[in-house]
Amino acid sequence: MSDADAALHDALESVVARNPGQKLFRQAVHEVLESLAPVVAQHPEYVEGGILKRIVEPERVVSFRVPWVDDSGVIQVQRGFRVQFSSDLGPYKGGLRFHRSVDEDTLKFLGFEQVFKNALTGLGLGGGKGGSDFDPHGRTDGEVMRFCQSFMAELAHHIGADLDVPAGDIGVGGREIGYLYGQYRKITGRNEAGVITGKGIGYGGSWARTEATGYGLVYYVREMLRETDFSLDGSRVVVSGSGNVALYAARKATQLGATVVACSDSSGYVVDERGLDLDLLADVKDVRRERLSVYAEERGDCEFVEGRSVWEVKCDIALPCATQNELDGDAARTLAGNGCRLVAEGANMPCTEEAVEVIREKGILFGPAKAANAGGVATSGLEMRQNAGRLQWDFERVDSELDRIMTNIYATTAATAEEYGMPGDLAAGANIAGFRRVADAMLAQGVI
Repeated sequence: MSDADAALHDALESVVARNPGQKLFRQAVHEVLESLAPVVAQHPEYVEGGILKRIVEPERVVSFRVPWVDDSGVIQVQRGFRVQFSSDLGPYKGGLRFHRSVDEDTLKFLGFEQVFKNALTGLGLGGGKGGSDFDPHGRTDGEVMRFCQSFMAELAHHIGADLDVPAGDIGVGGREIGYLYGQYRKITGRNEAGVITGKGIGYGGSWARTEATGYGLVYYVREMLRETDFSLDGSRVVVSGSGNVALYAARKATQLGATVVACSDSSGYVVDERGLDLDLLADVKDVRRERLSVYAEERGDCEFVEGRSVWEVKCDIALPCATQNELDGDAARTLAGNGCRLVAEGANMPCTEEAVEVIREKGILFGPAKAANAGGVATSGLEMRQNAGRLQWDFERVDSELDRIMTNIYATTAATAEEYGMPGDLAAGANIAGFRRVADAMLAQGVI
């Protein structure tokens, strides 16, 4: 075993020993470290400077209780978290997730991924993540408001425009961001718009933020296809999920000539051979918050399949946009058997390790989440820029900046993979490029 391999092995073993039971976090760390042997071999200063030991430990994990009163007058208690993983490149930046599955493992995995994703944007952002096991679905506006106010009563002590800038994520949309920001202003007495992103347009938000992750994913896919014999135009696309990322990925893919034939939710999936009616889909899912079966009933001449995987639908391009580890090895083999030629991750780590191995073995192009999913945080960074100057750019300027950033991310990941002898391995390119930016900053700033 080489010195580089030994150092990486020791770092991973340390993570396993120190984080028992945290499977998602350990999976995320393994996925990054397994890519780094070439760069560590060329740069022994990363080992000598303790970078591998330090970069896998969050700088701070804040855990707190969140008491609130429901509409029946019953006191409820949730858990709140903020994982401040790395501030070497700038203030901690990452979303808040409100979902019953949220725990420290989930947020450490997401925070770790965020560090490298943010590094790839080149916007001077550190990485973090936060949230609570509170589920806003089925709760009234009053209940959501009271929960958000209690959550922010503690979180406010740990964030700031130059310290830590949360945003939305699963379960945290415009409503929740508004309540959180209002409570922050109440507690601090400051109109500090840059303290949180994803705000409404009328009070410091940015155009294109809602669309950004989905649009950015498709811009990255477009770049992946530039040197191939096919393009989005004329391609058959399947997305998983039916939230913002899936919806706006489908919109942009459709604008670029693709036919998006299927999407999913927790109840099953719908296949619409004419191409999804995206206005109807948005109405059903965003406005009425109904299941996809309602879309199928109202659309007509399409099929709703209950309780099965959308990855059994034949496609040229698959865009997993729902949640972590949703596309496993069997699904990847099904996609390959059906002629899929490209998989790009719109969610955070939606492909299992086995799925990624199958995708590579079958010669399917693979766009990793750290790169392909970076559009959301890129536009959050642009919102921070606008807030700092008390400006508001129009949609076209923000979209143009997003396109430029995603194009640059692709170029960086592709060039880095080539530089380290792994041409076409965009996952390795993303891991190495993100790692080097953070590691170099850590070396420059000393042991802190």
